[in-house]
Amino acid sequence: MTVLNDGREVLHLSGLEALDVTHDFGFVVVGERTNITGSPRFSKLILAGDFEAALAVARQQVEGGANILDVNMDEGMIDSEAAMTRFLRLIGSEPDISRIPIMIDSSKWSVIEAGLKCVQGKGVVNSISLKAGEEEFLRQAQLVRRYGGAVIVMAFDEKGQADTLERKTEICTRAYRLLTETIGFPPNDIIFDPNVLTIATGIEEHNDYAVAFIEAVRWIKANLPGARVSGGVSNISFSFRGNNTVREAMHSAFLYHAIQAGLDMAIVNAGQLAVYEEIEPDLRELVEDVLFNRRAEATERLVDYAERVKSKGKVTPNEEAWRSAPVGERLSHALVKGIVEHIETDTEEARRQAKRPLEVIEGPLMAGMSVVGDLFGSGKMFLPQVVKSARVMKKAVAYLM
Repeated sequence: MTVLNDGREVLHLSGLEALDVTHDFGFVVVGERTNITGSPRFSKLILAGDFEAALAVARQQVEGGANILDVNMDEGMIDSEAAMTRFLRLIGSEPDISRIPIMIDSSKWSVIEAGLKCVQGKGVVNSISLKAGEEEFLRQAQLVRRYGGAVIVMAFDEKGQADTLERKTEICTRAYRLLTETIGFPPNDIIFDPNVLTIATGIEEHNDYAVAFIEAVRWIKANLPGARVSGGVSNISFSFRGNNTVREAMHSAFLYHAIQAGLDMAIVNAGQLAVYEEIEPDLRELVEDVLFNRRAEATERLVDYAERVKSKGKVTPNEEAWRSAPVGERLSHALVKGIVEHIETDTEEARRQAKRPLEVIEGPLMAGMSVVGDLFGSGKMFLPQVVKSARVMKKAVAYLM
């Protein structure tokens, strides 16, 4: 196990650049849009054999703030092994993409091994599990270690997928002991996925799925030293597919509470994470009622809201109402939301009101970035959102200079 001088364990990953994940590193964003099963655009490009255009999807995830890039080629109509190999080699020829680590994502071990053979640096395998028993689990883990990778372990065993807190902790404990005690797998290279399962399905047994995940995260971080925890966030909101307003609010609120419990990383659409603090208050209450199963009618109430959103577009205040606020407030809003469209106009207005351009930078612009810093520090804003804010700030400063 690699340990820093102050005793904290480190998960070392790398593309062309190193990514050292300490326990105070902050939330790690795994970009999900290079997953053929989850991105219609990426799937269409790969099925058409347009790998060069598919690289643009990967580049967008990196530019959007992804720390790790998830790549999945599980599609019955193509040779998944060949597609994985070809795409990873293309990524390797693009330094602006290959600078971050790769997560090789597949349900087929042959595809994972094909990826391990050609990935640069130290990546992550997504995933292995006890589904086929201990012997196969340990065989795969040993191969991952031989190739020098870290590994995601799903909370899945011979009996099936874990859906309760008890089952999640039982399987993760068993897997951890097998890995560390039987084959000496480094604990800090183990990443558990306790299964993000869909809530608000109308099935009562599903109502505690979010709570079970969050509590499993808390338990793993307290009881399995060195291990990290990850999850596929979009699963939580699958009941509301087609309603981005509700889904984005669910993702943001779920992430916020899971991170407070110790979640280290998650597979998300980098660059499209809603700011927790910016979720419309009524919607946030409805979403959190569902997440924490706080009332019997929580699902029905959120469904009613979703139907109103669908019929009216959005049950939110006028999105452009902020344009009538004083210029300082407009600049702050643009920075927090990552809105670049009006930044030069507003910066010019602020410049005319100031004695010199530096006053605009030291005043409203720095005040806005201070809000961004506070939100990020409290876990209510994530790195891709901060990247967007930084781009807005850069454009404003460039205009003033």
